[in-house]
This record gives sequence, C-alpha cells and structure tokens, in this order.
Amino acid sequence: MNWYFNIPLEFQPEVVDAVIEKNIKENIPGYVCAVDCTNLSVAYENDFFMRVLSQSLVNKSDSSWIPVLINHLYGTNFSRYCGPDLFLNFIKKKCYKHMFLGSSQPILYGLRAELSKIDPEIESMEFVELPFLSVTEFDYKGIGDMINANAPDLIWVALGAPKQEQFMYFLKPYIKRGVMIGVGAVFNFYSGVKNVPKRAPKWMINLRLEFLYRIFSEPQKQIMRCLKILTILPKIYKEERMRCIQKEVKSIG
Repeated sequence: MNWYFNIPLEFQPEVVDAVIEKNIKENIPGYVCAVDCTNLSVAYENDFFMRVLSQSLVNKSDSSWIPVLINHLYGTNFSRYCGPDLFLNFIKKKCYKHMFLGSSQPILYGLRAELSKIDPEIESMEFVELPFLSVTEFDYKGIGDMINANAPDLIWVALGAPKQEQFMYFLKPYIKRGVMIGVGAVFNFYSGVKNVPKRAPKWMINLRLEFLYRIFSEPQKQIMRCLKILTILPKIYKEERMRCIQKEVKSIG
C-alpha cells in the first residue's frame, strides 16, 4: 500500500484479494477497512481513528471520489474497489467459511436466503445480530469466543463507518484467525428485503453520483455526513497537494 492523505491505501482489487487470501491461508487474524470520504474526514480529525486505519491488513478505497483526487494530484489511474463488489467476489468463490455480524434479524434472514442461492453452504453459516451499543460497550471477549468456536475464514461486519472499523480494531486481539471486513450497508443491498436502502442505479454509480442517491434514500443520516465532509475535504486535499509538491521537489533534487 502507498500512503495518501496520511492513510495507507490500495486500489488494485487483485492486491486487496491477495492480502485477504494470504492471511486466511496463514491463519493470521486482522481486518480490512473501506475508506470513504466519511472515514477520511474522521481520520483527519481523530488520531485514534488514524491508528485504526494504519493497523489494518489493507485499506481499499470505497469512494469513487478519492481516486479522482489522487489521480489529479499524482497523475495515476486509480479506481475504487467498493464494498459490494468485494463482498460478492468472495461469496462467489464458494470456498470460504463466512460469518456475518451486524444489521438486524430481518436483514440477516433475507441475506442468508439470497446468498444461499449463490453458495448453498452459506445456509448453515452464522448470521449474528449485534446489540445496539457504543463501540466501547461491546463484549469483545464474548464475541471473540463465539468467532473462535465457529472458526470462520471471513467475518463480515456491518455496523456502518466509522463504528465498524473501530469495532474490528477492538475485536482483533480476541480472535485466533479470520479476516474481518467492514461492509457498511452491503447486507441491505443483497438481502432482498423491501423498504431498506438499496444501492444506487448503475448509471449513477458510473457518474460518481452514488452519494446523491444515498442522500435521497437516508436524508437525515447522509446530509450531516456530507456537510462535514465538504468542510474538511478541501483542507485534506490542500495538505496532500503540499505533500505532492514536496515529493516532486525531492525527486528533482
């Protein structure tokens, strides 16, 4: 991973997948973070959350706009590897034992039914609703014991950003193996349950307008997030631009 915006980021899907598969094979526990503009803005203001991201196995860009900013600054040609795509890629491999943590029972029931159509083995895997608590209130040892007894390869965590990233950081010392991956609203997208937020239409995704779709789907939640991002993102970009200039000067010198 290279560092951008003071965060280690990987944009190549094959590299992200290889890191996950290597740690599963070697029984090394850890977690994978999806960095969107929300997580980027939180990390900018919070040193602890910056540490959470810096200690992951790998961070992928979940935002279509982060690659745009980096490409503009560095002349790269990056694109994002979003959570729904990574999730479905590993489900379709049909060779891993999964555990699903978070969301609500109706969503989890629907998710089990839908994913079992892809891989029938998923029908017998664990889908666990977590209590609605602050990130410091979870019984991490108890959750870790449950995971260790089940011994999954992949642990999908749907608590929303930045809570799920902190949850995985606190849980990591209690698990013996398994790669945790924060997936936000992905359980909703693939649950088949009506009246829950869905993923944006493909044309909006292609035009990088998915954030507008989410604002209209969940206005109370998303408007405040977007306003905070808009106040912080220019500062983040300006600081990265200065780092970019310094790197260019150093390479010339």
